[in-house]
Amino acid sequence: MTATPLYKKVKNHILARIENGDLPVDARAPSEAELVQTLGVSRMTANRALNELAKEGLLVRIAGSGTFVADRRARGELFALRDIAVELAERGHEHSADVLVQEKVAASREAAEAFDESPGAPLIRARVLHRRDGEPVLLEDRLVNAAVAPGYLDADLARTTSYQYLSSIALPEKVEHVVRAAAAPADIARRLAVPVGAPLLIVRRRTWSRGRVVSTATLHYAGDRYELSGVFGPDGAGRAPNRKR
Repeated sequence: MTATPLYKKVKNHILARIENGDLPVDARAPSEAELVQTLGVSRMTANRALNELAKEGLLVRIAGSGTFVADRRARGELFALRDIAVELAERGHEHSADVLVQEKVAASREAAEAFDESPGAPLIRARVLHRRDGEPVLLEDRLVNAAVAPGYLDADLARTTSYQYLSSIALPEKVEHVVRAAAAPADIARRLAVPVGAPLLIVRRRTWSRGRVVSTATLHYAGDRYELSGVFGPDGAGRAPNRKR
């Protein structure tokens, strides 16, 4: 078994103090020098841990002042993480799902890089077709870190969405979204019941919890059944809830 890198141990140490209330919002986080002294790591390791936590939005580093615990509640996200089953129910629709694939796989080099793991690390692959009132609306292709959520392999994804299951195991702390448009290839067109070449909206999502990548997902939406909207203020803050037509 691969040993946990030292910088990740430092990150987990700080995360644990944040979660147990020892480091509340706006509290000064341990400095690099303090981490070196208390944990016996190098300054380079301490610096990397603090920088990564800052990039993940958990800490704020201010030159000349120090490092502080961020108030995550105050940030407006461009894309909110929402459960498709709940979202459809709110709009008066019925959600159902067909589980097409649910299997354990070894991480390819590309997947290992996305998960910050070694090639060959155990992952769980799922492909789920989500329906709105029986009509296909979303094809979900997902990889899950088996070390974080081993029970995902046996989860009943026809009754429990990936969002519901994974949120109960590892509360999301950071989410990365990449959105693009594409023409539907034959396989996906067949699953979504749209013509080959029909417009798709593709959302690529990567989710972290406790400093580890929990899952990556590619979400294929039929372009005529899905849209993104957002409300923004003059400072750029805002949010964009997912909406199904």
